[in-house]
Formats: sequence, structure tokens, C-alpha cells
Amino acid sequence: MTGLEKVSACLTFAVPAATVFAVLADPAAHASIDGTGWVRDPIDPAPLTGPGQLFRMGMHHDDHPDGNYRVVNKVELFDPPRLIGWLTGYEKDDGEPEFGGWLWRYDLVPRGPSETEVTLTYDWSGVPQFVRDRGIRFPPFGPGHLIESLHHLTELTTTRSAS
Repeated sequence: MTGLEKVSACLTFAVPAATVFAVLADPAAHASIDGTGWVRDPIDPAPLTGPGQLFRMGMHHDDHPDGNYRVVNKVELFDPPRLIGWLTGYEKDDGEPEFGGWLWRYDLVPRGPSETEVTLTYDWSGVPQFVRDRGIRFPPFGPGHLIESLHHLTELTTTRSAS
């Protein structure tokens, strides 16, 4: 599904919503979920617990000026086990975070005791004009990224549910 300034993908998982939510709230799992290969490792590995929490991730992109870089994320949406989402940005020279206006959002809808419909949305409607003027293309990934990420998430949640 695509909108003017957001793209989404949806997949049904054969695991309970609480299991899916727990994986999404674990920054250590994010590199395994990522469909681009850009996310590398959690700098702040503590589980996500609520709105306003910041967590940093190590990243890599061949087209980034430094190759390896860090992002800071801010939890914006947190309603276990139904909704989790975060803004992504960077730390300025003074250490303060600045967010670019794009949001990663996961909506989880239980479909019985052991199935969950998961919708992943990348929303860049909040990107201010000065960021758009930098020439960043939105979305910054190919069309298969979201569904690939959901397939990775399915594998992780199925493994955790079986253990």
C-alpha cells in the first residue's frame, strides 16, 4: 500500500501479538529485522518501554559520507501489544538529537490467540522542507524493503515463540 507520503506492507504471523511486540521492543533484534542491511547493532540495547525513550543504532550505508554512522531514535508510539513506532534522526555536534520527520510504525492486530496481522508503515509526511531540500529521496529504500522486513520479523517471532 502506498500513500502520498507513506508506504506500508502487511503480513499475518502465526504467533501471538505479545511475542511480535516483544521482538519489536528489543533493539538487539532490529538488525535481523531490517530488510536493507543498513541497521548493524544497538548502541542502546535496553528494551523499549515507552514514549520519549531514545535508543541509538549503529548503521552502514555505502552512499553515506562516512559509510558507518549512528542514528538516534525516539519512541513516539507505544501501546503494548498493539502499536510501536519511532522517529529516526541523528545527534548534533552538541549531543542533542534532531529528528528528520520520518516515522517507522508497526500496527499489530490479533487474529485469534495465536495469529497477528502486522502492518509496517514508513511515514515521511513530517519531514520539514529544509530536510527535503538536502535532496534525500523518500522513501530511501526499494519497494521490497517493507515486506522483506516483515518476513524477517516473522522468522524471529516464530523462533522465539517455539522456544
